Order: sequence, then structure tokens, then C-alpha cells
Amino acid sequence: MRVLVVEDEETLREQLAERLRAAGYAVDCAANGQDGEHIGLEYPIDAAIVDLGLPDKSGSSVIAAWRAGQKAFPVLILTARGRWEDKVAGLEIGADDYLVKPFHSEELLARLRALLRRAAGFSQSRIECGPLLLELGAKRVSVGGRELELTALEYKVLEYLMLHAGNVLSKSDLTEHIYEDDSERDSNVLEVIIGRLRRKLDPDRELNPIETIRGRGYRLRLARTSEEG
Repeated sequence: MRVLVVEDEETLREQLAERLRAAGYAVDCAANGQDGEHIGLEYPIDAAIVDLGLPDKSGSSVIAAWRAGQKAFPVLILTARGRWEDKVAGLEIGADDYLVKPFHSEELLARLRALLRRAAGFSQSRIECGPLLLELGAKRVSVGGRELELTALEYKVLEYLMLHAGNVLSKSDLTEHIYEDDSERDSNVLEVIIGRLRRKLDPDRELNPIETIRGRGYRLRLARTSEEG
């Protein structure tokens, strides 16, 4: 999943980016509203974290521009303590949640996961597709109760497929939401990861969980079966 951080305070911006990357997200950063607005409009962002008190244009203006551009990704706003007017303005313009500075990174990650779940149509932190169970908070995957050992990239690909179960995802769509650096994107690497996931998820070749749709991409063919808290 690809997250945009729009924060003018350099130390906080770098800390957020480092923590998000450690949690498995691809991260884009902007130090001002103008750059943040451009990235949000032009790149395939899954969620954004926006400081409302930006130096060149307000975070509310940035969010308004995204919404006017039909960008529906969830937005978590950061605001100074006590500025309730900013919170209300940000939420009314199209933000989805807020955090008051200072905050704990674990709370930010929990709120971000919740926003991403809801954006994908899930209300809880456990996603089931047939015998596949993905626990978003723990980043744990099991098949029929058998826990799998996945690499970071394997988990990222499977998480994105499960959050969009039933949808055909092109190779470029998958790579754009997994990698933050253009130089890292390689469709051959993605094919290898998909192959490894198929072997780990379906060693007996009974489920066929990931379909290749010729000329279009990949699809997790197992339907959502339940959501448990």
C-alpha cells in the first residue's frame, strides 16, 4: 500500500516515513502543500497523512483539491492541540480522521490501517477469503489454520490482492501500490512473487487462489467469506 505524507517539519516527516516503511508501506513525501497536492493528483496513492498547518497552502486546501479532482483515497489529518476549528474544517472538506500532535506512532498506524480497511470495504482487522485469513494488524497470513511464512514483498502483494478480492489488478497497478521508487519496479519480479505465493498458498494445487487474466493482470478468485473482529 502506498501512503503520501505531507508534512513541512522535516524531522517529523522523516520519522513518519521511516516508521511507515518499517510497517511495510511504500511512502511518498512532500514538504509543502503544492507538492503534496501534485503527488496526490498524479500518483496512485492509497492513503494520505496531511499536516493542516503547511507553510504555503493549508492542508484543507490540499484535501479540497484532491476531492475536486475525484481522488477518494482516505486522508488522516495532523493538527496542533486545541485547534478544534482546524479539525472541523479538515473533516468537512473531505478528511476521514485526525490526530492531535504529539501522537504515538502506533496510534497513527492503527488509524491508518482502519482507514485503509474501510476504504476497501472491510470493517474489521481480519480478512477471510475462502480458507485464506489475513490479519492486518499482525501482518499474519494463514491457510486453513496453517500459518505461512511470507517475505515482505509477498505479504504486500497478497494484502493488496485480498483487499481487492475479485477485482482484476494489472501488473502496473500492483507495482505502483507496492513500490515507491520507479527504479524498483520490475514486472518480472512481480511474476516471481506471484509464483511463490501460489506455491505457498496452494501447495497441492487445489485452490487456484490467484488467477492470471491474460493481457489484463491478476485476480484473487476466492470470495470474501467473513470479517471477524
